[in-house]
Amino acid sequence: MEEDNPHKPNMERSDSSSASSVDHQVDNQILAPIPIRPGLPSRRSSGTMIVPRDSSEVGPVELEVGPDDVRAMSPRRTSQDIEAMGKEARAELQRHAKALQDSLITLFNRIEAVKEEHHKLDNNNKFLQKYIGDLMTTSKITAPGGRSKK
Repeated sequence: MEEDNPHKPNMERSDSSSASSVDHQVDNQILAPIPIRPGLPSRRSSGTMIVPRDSSEVGPVELEVGPDDVRAMSPRRTSQDIEAMGKEARAELQRHAKALQDSLITLFNRIEAVKEEHHKLDNNNKFLQKYIGDLMTTSKITAPGGRSKK
């Protein structure tokens, strides 16, 4: 029982040409079989994924492994190992934080020293500017004709 399937290619060949031309075409061409796409397998429904809140299927499932199971032979850390690792990690973080604080204090002290040096140099510069200004004023006053000698 064959049905017309739009996805299935038509296997029939046209006989409209004469027999001699058909033989001539077969001699000149290599005919390959027309591929047919296989049908999709049928699938069962996976059912609903909704589980009632009070169901026993909700939550983590405890996995019991035997002593010969590979998962039971993997190295596991005890609570003492984990606690020791935590203490070591905290100590390392504290050492790192202390080093950062010390470098920050060093930078702060250096900044303060540079500020003091800048303040001193700025005051000396102002003093020298005032002194030179006073000398120029004095030399203009004492010079004959109000001009300084060269």
